[in-house]
Amino acid sequence: MSMAWFGIELARHGFVAAAVNHPGNNATEAYTAQGFSTWWERARDLSVVIDSMLSDPKFGNRLDSHRIAAAGFSLGGYTMIEIAGGITEPEAFKQFCASSGANGICKSPPEFPTLVEDLERLSKTDPAFQNALHHASDSYRDPRVKAVFAMAPALGPAFRPVSLRKIAIPVMIVAGQADANVPIASSAKYFANKIRDARLTIFPGDVAHYVFLDSCTSAGRESRPLLCRDAAGVNRDTIHAKTVTLAVQFFKHVLPKR
Repeated sequence: MSMAWFGIELARHGFVAAAVNHPGNNATEAYTAQGFSTWWERARDLSVVIDSMLSDPKFGNRLDSHRIAAAGFSLGGYTMIEIAGGITEPEAFKQFCASSGANGICKSPPEFPTLVEDLERLSKTDPAFQNALHHASDSYRDPRVKAVFAMAPALGPAFRPVSLRKIAIPVMIVAGQADANVPIASSAKYFANKIRDARLTIFPGDVAHYVFLDSCTSAGRESRPLLCRDAAGVNRDTIHAKTVTLAVQFFKHVLPKR
């Protein structure tokens, strides 16, 4: 629901947009540490939705299975890299966060301030989480996805360059220059530099991470200021409009022609 602005606009431009609520990490239910921390399982959620849409009695015969694309924000942006063929390596991420280059991506996000501690605990005490970790470096590439659009993609340090260089589908990345939650040097720019022919747009100035969430009401800006308030001079609706334009142009250009 927090990305409804994007899906609705894609639909207005003729796409069929299916939005995914990843368990434990969405706008409709309580957050869970497992939902935030088993990043690699998110691409599988998308594959299940593709299966369901293609077999759906209402939508199935309206879809072109050769023109499927995906888009996501933050961990959803990470999911784009994964479903495109990137391989997650948790150890690489741990090494980065233990280095002198560690930055905001290594900290718990404002919406889940105990995440880092919870992740450490789960890795030692939770059998289901420990089992999931054994599959973190599996490939979750879905060959039906022909292009991906990543907004402020997270967890760049969780992918080694050799994995990113093997991605062979069109990738477009957008991010804000002032993103302190997912600094662009180690994620958006890193992805764009390592993925062959990836396209990158950086919104300049004080555009930060949460600008890609739905625009908030005045009540939202009061109750969820970290997620809802943008810097002076940043118009969230304007950034949304520019993002949609980039996505629509990208998808129409790179997806196979009918």
